[in-house]
Order: sequence, then C-alpha cells, then structure tokens
Amino acid sequence: MNQPFSRRKFLKLTGAGLGSSFLGGCGNGFDWESFFQKNFQEMTSAEKNRVVQRLEKKYSGHYGMPVSVSATPARENTVFGYGLDLSLCVGCRRCVYACVKENNISRDVQIHYIRVVKMAESERNLEKADHYYSPAKVPEHGSYYMPIQCQQCDNPPCVKVCPVKALWQESDGIVAIDYDWCIGCRDCMAACPYRAMKFNWRTPHIPKNEINGETHFLGNRPRVRGVVEKCHLCIQRVREGRYPACVEICPAGARKFGNLLDPASEIRMALNHFRTFKLKEELNTQPKFFYFFSLG
Repeated sequence: MNQPFSRRKFLKLTGAGLGSSFLGGCGNGFDWESFFQKNFQEMTSAEKNRVVQRLEKKYSGHYGMPVSVSATPARENTVFGYGLDLSLCVGCRRCVYACVKENNISRDVQIHYIRVVKMAESERNLEKADHYYSPAKVPEHGSYYMPIQCQQCDNPPCVKVCPVKALWQESDGIVAIDYDWCIGCRDCMAACPYRAMKFNWRTPHIPKNEINGETHFLGNRPRVRGVVEKCHLCIQRVREGRYPACVEICPAGARKFGNLLDPASEIRMALNHFRTFKLKEELNTQPKFFYFFSLG
C-alpha cells in the first residue's frame, strides 16, 4: 500500500523549507482528503464514516476482494485484561502465527506482535532467555515458555513520548495507534520496555489469498510503510464479543482474557485464584497483562 505523499515526507520537506514547492507540485492525483485527515480521536461520526468508506474502496480494489473497515467504539463498563498461565504454555508459537494471519501483518519482512522466549525451569531473569529456540518437539523438559507482547499499560510510556499524539489509550484499556498520524519517528519504540512496538521498514506484503477482510480502523487494517504497529488485542474481534486470535488458537488454554470490571470473567477468576505478577512492574507502567503459574 504505497503512500507517495505522506505526512512524514511533508514534515521533512517543510523542515528543509521546501513545503510550498512540495504542495505546489501536487497535481490533481493528490489525495487532499487523506493528507489533511483529522486524528481519529477528533473525528465526528460522519467523518469516521467517510474515512471508513474511502478505505474500504481502496483496500477492496487493491486486494481484489471485499475488505470491510469498522470503527466500532469501546463498550461501556469494559476494561480488557489479559492473563498468561506460564505453567500451561507449551511454547508452540501457534499464537504468534495466528496473530500474523488475523491482523494482516507483513510476511515480508515478517513482523511478529508476539514473541515467545524459553526459560530454564529455575530461571526468572529475562536477560538469560532463549529467543530463538527450535527443538524438534515442545515442550522441552526443564524449561518453561513466556510469551511477551504489548502489555496494554495504564501508564503507557509510548503514549507519553509520541510527538504527534498518534498513540493514546482507549476507555476499554486498549492502547491504540492512528496509523495515518504516525510519522515513523520511533520514539515509542525507544520508550517501550517490552519491545512491543514494531516498525514497517518496507511496504507490508500480505498474499492476496491470505488477507483478512474484516478489519478495524485502529487495528488490523492494512498499514503503509514507515509506521509503527503493535498488538491491539485484536480490537476487531474483542469489541464484537470475540476472543483475540491468540487466545482462541492456544492448544493448552494458557491464555485468559476478559473484562476486568466483570467479577465473573475468566481474567478476574485467574486474578482471584492465583498469585500473579506483572512484567517489569518496578517501572510503574501498570500493565493490564498478568502472568501466573497455576501448577506447581
């Protein structure tokens, strides 16, 4: 999905004093509506509908199949939380590839929102984790596995450092990105202690026969080159009452998900029955992502 005249290019040109000549050279083919599009947070419902319709036409034409784009808002009285039972995770990485397929993530160069590391049974230091394990079979004796992705922080450092406010936290707890406003500065990547932010160095390649045609504006719609992306809890799914793809695919039932405000949700059940911990809790990022061991 090429974007010949991006905001980032414009900012570079204006910084060099060439903004007027740049705009003056934009012919009739220049997409003014897209270029001057408001931040998603500032759009009215009518403006969102117009943008969604334009994107649906663009994506459907590019991929030669129907592609829908929703802008479903957050549900009331809902804050999503995530739990990972490390005693059940078998390290198969099915979650990684289900995420790639569900969220239209580039296959070339391949980007993963989830990384799974292997730890020795008695080890708790992430610096000693194996990121590239590849045994014939998993799980391996004497090891456990730790999936890591965006922790959906309540005090997200990525949001604080974004110079153009392309990142923010939604009322349901999801830290969202407006890809059209991201200028690719990568300040958020430097600020994130979980290595959760991923940068598109090349135009994302998604085989046309593998495109997921059900997308969300803040989620899995096709991205352009030169923006940052990350896990958004499969916003296109969870706001329609479905599980994230990684939860649904897990063969061991290690992943727990639900509404933190609902006492009967499975995430609340996990929090109430097991001793949980948060990754790098000492940094005060306040993740809504909880780890625990239900066995042993």
